[in-house]
Amino acid sequence: MRRISDGDPSGFPSWQQRKTRRKDLYPQSEGTVLLNVKSHGYHDHRHNIRISRIYSDSLEDRQAVADEIRTAATTIGFFYIKNHGIPIETIDACLEASRDFFHQSLEIKQRVNQANSKWFNGWNAPKSHRANATESLDQRESFGFRYDPRYDPAVSDVDSIPPEIRAGFRAEEYGWEQTANLAHFKQDVLAYWWSCLGLARRLIRVFALALDLPEDYFDKMTSHPDAAVALNYYPSIPAGAVRDSNNAEMVSIGSHTDLQFFTMLWQNMNGGLQVLNREGQWPNAQPIEGTIVVNIGDYLMRITNDKFVSTVHRAKNFSSNERGFNFNETCGLLSSCLDEKHPAKYKPISCDEWVQLRFKVTNLEGGSGK
Repeated sequence: MRRISDGDPSGFPSWQQRKTRRKDLYPQSEGTVLLNVKSHGYHDHRHNIRISRIYSDSLEDRQAVADEIRTAATTIGFFYIKNHGIPIETIDACLEASRDFFHQSLEIKQRVNQANSKWFNGWNAPKSHRANATESLDQRESFGFRYDPRYDPAVSDVDSIPPEIRAGFRAEEYGWEQTANLAHFKQDVLAYWWSCLGLARRLIRVFALALDLPEDYFDKMTSHPDAAVALNYYPSIPAGAVRDSNNAEMVSIGSHTDLQFFTMLWQNMNGGLQVLNREGQWPNAQPIEGTIVVNIGDYLMRITNDKFVSTVHRAKNFSSNERGFNFNETCGLLSSCLDEKHPAKYKPISCDEWVQLRFKVTNLEGGSGK
C-alpha cells in the first residue's frame, strides 16, 4: 500500500489515491479504474455469512463465523450478513420515518442543516458534498447523528462515564429538536440504531477472533463507540445525464471508502450499491433480501497494517449505521498483524483525529469544527 507524503497528519493513503492506485490489492487493474464499465453485478454467496452463530454459547460456532469474516475482510473487505436478528418491523419503521423527513420541503429541512452543527449532525442538502474530486457533486441528501450515551441501552449511568471518554462525544440535541414536528421520527430512528448497536457489539468480538486476538480485545475500546447513523435519500439522476457541466461523471454518492471500524448498510431491493472489483470495474452489489452489507473501514485497515482491506464503493438507496471506536482511543497496529515480512506501516492516531481529518476533506459547506 502506497503511503501519502509525510506532511499529511494521517499517514494513511487517501481513498482517492487508493481508488486510482490499487495495483497492490488489485493487480489485474494495473492501478486504473474504469469509470464507465457496465457490469452484470456482484453476488458472491461465499461472502453471505449466516451471522446467527455469533450468539451461540459455543466458541467453535463463533470462531467459524470469524473465519468466514477473515476471508472476506482480507480479500474484498465487503460481505453480506443474514439471520442478523434485526426485526424487519424495525427496519420498515425507520425507512418510513426517513421518507417522512426527506419528503418535507427544503425550507423545513433547512432548519436542521448540518452547516449549523458543530459535529456533523443533521441534514445535508443535495450537492453539498463531493466524496470524490473526479466525480460530480453527490446528488444525495442525508440526515445523520452521532453516538449519544443517553440513548445507549448498555449505559446505565451517564454520569459515571470517565471524562476522557466523555470529551470525545459529538452528539447534539439539535437534530432531534428540529425534527420534533415528525411525531415518530426520533423514536423509530433510534429503535433502528439500538438494534444495529447491539448487533455491532457482537460483531466486534468476532472481528477480534478473526484477527487471532482474545474475543474481548476491543471491548474496552468500544464501550462508548462513535456509532453514527446516516439516513440517505437519493433523488433520481435524469436519464442520459452521464456527466455534469464540468464533464465529471454523475453519481448519487461518489466513490469512497468508509472511515472507521466497519459500516453496516441496509439497502432495499432496488439496489444501487457498487463495489470496485479487481479489474477496476463497478459491479452492482446485488441486494439480497433479509441481509445487511458490512464494509471494512479505513481505521480497521490501518490498525491491521493493511491485513484487512477497506473497499472503494459508491452507493444509492440505502441507510447506514457506522460502528467506530471510543473517540479518545489511540490504537497502534495490532501485534497479530505484524511480523518480519509485514513491518509496521503507520503511526498510532486517535479515532477522533482520524475521523475529523476525513470529514473535513468531503464537507463543502463547512458545517463542522466551527
